[in-house]
Amino acid sequence: MDVAGFSLFDCRDFPVVRFIGTPEEGYAASWCAEMDRLLARESPFVLIYPPRPDEEAHADRVSRGQWLKRNKAALAARCLALIVIEPDARRRAEIEAIFPDLVKAFGAPQATRASAAEAEALARHLIGGGALSDGAA
Repeated sequence: MDVAGFSLFDCRDFPVVRFIGTPEEGYAASWCAEMDRLLARESPFVLIYPPRPDEEAHADRVSRGQWLKRNKAALAARCLALIVIEPDARRRAEIEAIFPDLVKAFGAPQATRASAAEAEALARHLIGGGALSDGAA
């Protein structure tokens, strides 16, 4: 995959794609453009997000939410899962509690894992044809 022009997503290991950007105010335009490029490949992929200590700006959240709604079907067809790394068990449970609403709104399956190694293992499992329901927790 041509990785030129990606600054928020590390695509060197495609179909495993890692968010490496910082959700600084105003980043949503770049996020949307890079997601458009990922979807244009018409190939399955998995997104891995690191723990996010900071909340994103409201305008960015709105812009990304609009993109996700517009691209729900394409994202559901290509993104095997969005995996969030969250080391804190309490915070993981909080995140997992909102997943049903997020999946319903945006289409892509979602999961959490405690470490990057666990997220990577799940991503490889999904790429190999496995399902979230039978992925190692």
